[in-house]
Amino acid sequence: MENFICDNVFVPLRSAPSHRSEMLSQILFGEKYSIIEKFGHWARIRTQYDNYTGWVDLNHFQQVSETDDSKGYVLNRPMACKRHDNTRFVLEAGCEIYNPDFKAGTFTLADKTYTAPKDFSESYIICSESIADTALKFINSPYIWGGRIPSGIDCSGFTQLVYKIHGIPIARDSNKQAEAGECISFISEAIPGDLVFFDNERGRISHVGMIISQGLVIHASGRVRIDTIDHQGIYRTDEKRYSHFLRTIRRIKL
Repeated sequence: MENFICDNVFVPLRSAPSHRSEMLSQILFGEKYSIIEKFGHWARIRTQYDNYTGWVDLNHFQQVSETDDSKGYVLNRPMACKRHDNTRFVLEAGCEIYNPDFKAGTFTLADKTYTAPKDFSESYIICSESIADTALKFINSPYIWGGRIPSGIDCSGFTQLVYKIHGIPIARDSNKQAEAGECISFISEAIPGDLVFFDNERGRISHVGMIISQGLVIHASGRVRIDTIDHQGIYRTDEKRYSHFLRTIRRIKL
């Protein structure tokens, strides 16, 4: 099976082979994937990072040798770069780079070399802060269904991104994330970094957030925001109502 790598900041992963179809998720710069089938100038693919399937436009492909099993280094912040043709672009947190050379100020992707900014250092790929502090960096990021990057992100994309920066892969969708880790029985026992899940009127898990301190949750709803949480769910003080009802709490080992 052929392997490929994303060489755009992100590529939409769609539900059907059409630009008009729903964006289910995104493949980020440096993430690898394989082709399942082709249809015209579209391909249904499976991502290596989170085992997600969907359709992408073939124009987005950059082929990588099947024997290349190298791991990328995950960026924890935006980074302005230059391509091999000297054009400028900005990578976002969650994107992956390969073979970083901090002295030369370069990194690679497949057979291409990219120029990093003058302050390029290990601080871009090493995360020494708490997972809650990382989550707080993305406050006010706008909500976009299917988004996985800070400039547009959904609720499970947000929690997946924060955990990815800390080197912990979790599933893409909230209902799958709710199967990971250890179940915590009471909200009073939750600690920063624990994931909290909420169900809809049909009883299906449809939303996820992260505890940042006792009684406070950060989550993507309209934007990445902080709200109060108790045993019932998320309480919006600005609207004086519960917006999401608590289903379960999960603790993933860091």
